[in-house]
Amino acid sequence: MSGRDHDSGADLRRSSRWWGLLALAVALVRAQLTTARGRTLATVLVVALTVANLVLVTGVALALADDGETGHDADARLVADGGDITGSVAGVEPPRLGDSPDRAERIADRDGVDHASPVLREPIRVDHSEVDGSAYLLLVGVVPGPETTVADLQTGSLEGEPAGSGDAELVLSRAAADELGVEQGDRLSLEGVERHSATVSAVEEGPDGEPPAALVHLEVLQSLSSAEGSGLADEVLIWGERGAVQDGAAETYPDATLEGDGTTDVRALFGDGLALATSALALIVALGICSLLVATTAGMRVEADRRTLATLGAVGFPTGSRLAVVATTTLATATAGALLGVGLGVVGIWLMNVLATATVAPEAVAALHPLLVPYALAVAVVSTLVALPYPLALAARTDALAEVGR
Repeated sequence: MSGRDHDSGADLRRSSRWWGLLALAVALVRAQLTTARGRTLATVLVVALTVANLVLVTGVALALADDGETGHDADARLVADGGDITGSVAGVEPPRLGDSPDRAERIADRDGVDHASPVLREPIRVDHSEVDGSAYLLLVGVVPGPETTVADLQTGSLEGEPAGSGDAELVLSRAAADELGVEQGDRLSLEGVERHSATVSAVEEGPDGEPPAALVHLEVLQSLSSAEGSGLADEVLIWGERGAVQDGAAETYPDATLEGDGTTDVRALFGDGLALATSALALIVALGICSLLVATTAGMRVEADRRTLATLGAVGFPTGSRLAVVATTTLATATAGALLGVGLGVVGIWLMNVLATATVAPEAVAALHPLLVPYALAVAVVSTLVALPYPLALAARTDALAEVGR
């Protein structure tokens, strides 16, 4: 026999031995479902409840992070994500979307899209000459649409057309109006690269605790901030059907990021400190509790199965093979518990959202993402691997002669 044939035969025997051990482990798991159902179900339920809690808490964290951009009721939001479509001063300000008025108009013209508006935000000095008062307000430039909200203010209150260098319109939040001491109909002066006069067309309450802000026509704010030529905007908000929004965004801004189009952006989790801390804490708790409880229940199962392990040793299974059987059965049981836990977590997210929206919350409080499934399974497997040394140590100390003789 040649050396190559000898190596091939050894590999085949090794592979057959491992497949045999795997089949034995599966048979033991099936047997334990009848003869040791309590201990097996204990491991499954421990892992399932831990994984379900991880899925639920991480779903809440995802919803918390994905809801970080508030103040508008748009169905989707386009933001710059690098590439030639953006413009900015490197290292000074974040990238912005370029040529936004024309591209937003192309999106809005698509069937299924109700409205699309570029949004530009700039701090602008606003003077009220009649009372000799002035303040810096966060001006938000928009293209008004029917029944749309930006910066928690109704864009429809901008009733007229952009005024160019003439009289502009402002929709002030209550905080901004109190800051300047003005009411609807008062005239103001906007101090930017150019000077604009403006009339307060409406004063709205806005959210509590937010800085003073005001809506203005996009063209006016672009001229005040020298962004008119390049059509720069911080984002483009889109209202409409999901499919039409996605197609319009992909066609007009292929390198931008579309957020809030019915999917959850996992990357938002890393930009929200509270959401990231919540998910990290859930991960640490899941790893710790799952590892400890799996080690305990698996150890109890090894203690109960010492005679089986001793029998395997008596018929010629070496210690390594018996330990492989213990590890495989523990991993198989934990995986079953993880799959059950993922299902329980999904049901928990659905139930939490139903209860929350029916009582106190205006929208879902927990988000479901496909990545939660492999994430939860990976956490369960890692926890089981961390817990394995304890049951393996118990199995290694099994005295075959003593157990078989009992």
